[in-house]
Amino acid sequence: MHFELSHEQTMLVDTVRSFVETELYPHEDLVERTDGIPQSLVDGIQAKAIEVGLYAANMPEEYGGGGLDNFGVTLLERELGRASYGLQMLVARPSNILRGCTGSQIEEYLLPTIRGERHDCLAMTEPNAGSDVRSMQTRAVRDGGDYIINGGKHFISHADMADYVILFAATDVEQTKAGPKKKITGFLVDFDTPGVTKRRGPTCVSHRGYHQCEIFFDNVRIPASKRLGAEGKGFELMGEWLGATRLTVAATSVGRGRRVMDMATEWAATRKQFGQSIGRFQGTGFKLADMATELEAAELLTLQAAWKCDQGRMSDTDAAMAKLFASEALARITDNALQIFGGMGLMNSLPLERFWRDARVERIWDGTSEIQRHIISRAMLREHGA
Repeated sequence: MHFELSHEQTMLVDTVRSFVETELYPHEDLVERTDGIPQSLVDGIQAKAIEVGLYAANMPEEYGGGGLDNFGVTLLERELGRASYGLQMLVARPSNILRGCTGSQIEEYLLPTIRGERHDCLAMTEPNAGSDVRSMQTRAVRDGGDYIINGGKHFISHADMADYVILFAATDVEQTKAGPKKKITGFLVDFDTPGVTKRRGPTCVSHRGYHQCEIFFDNVRIPASKRLGAEGKGFELMGEWLGATRLTVAATSVGRGRRVMDMATEWAATRKQFGQSIGRFQGTGFKLADMATELEAAELLTLQAAWKCDQGRMSDTDAAMAKLFASEALARITDNALQIFGGMGLMNSLPLERFWRDARVERIWDGTSEIQRHIISRAMLREHGA
């Protein structure tokens, strides 16, 4: 196992980095000031991403996607992670769970999403069902050839820019050793379906321009043809297609960490106090050394997990370790960088305070740090029968 990039992978990294620096960086201040992205800018970035072949790069080539393997997608996410989240998400990577589409769903949802004609969002989280997905209250009840859905979701990223939702709802209950658990089923629900409403959620301190929304379902009737996968098998569907999402958080954390570290290093080399650059003082130099070491370790964990994923060998522990360490390393890197910049780091004339705020959410979404530690420790104990 080695991670020396091939010629094609190097070209991918160079292409994405150039796109980020040319097409995304110039608009970050606008997004930060307004907490929004003009539709003309949305359309322009998406069109350019399609033109250079970055749009839907994670989707199968046979359906018109980029056909990248997990390692390639991780490199893509790492480079996009350098930029404002609201902007980089316009270079769409549709939810991998759409690969579970069958029959008419392929023409209605998968293909137009890959082409950029439709946009998806994913809805699992509820006010009383965050990390404990199987405690969700949203219900889908079979009624002849239809399902009737009632309930609500929150913290649904990017829903304001989507025209349909990949929804997970409870359809039954099963008895397990740990007691009764909900059986979950996936659905594809258009936002123009009667009874569906969505609205902006509370303003988040992290990732301005990338909004969290609330979605409500009031006796929403959809045909059984909108069901994604088998009834009651939504949890398995998540496990099959969503496991790699933790690598996305890890990879974007590595990319953002690299940008922050580069800025801090340049500042430490050029900012002078007491007749020398502040990087010469151990209090600053050692922070830079810690940043570089943690970033290297985070990247290696992330690339290793991605490589294992392509070999069919990635475990939940691999993904959890990458997500846990990379997101927490980013928190330490941004905090140390802000300390190196001193008072200027807290001023909105520099992007450091934004990076610091944005880093906070990475330890929460796609499974909190506590959940990742639970996954890791549970696997360790299982080997000893505990």
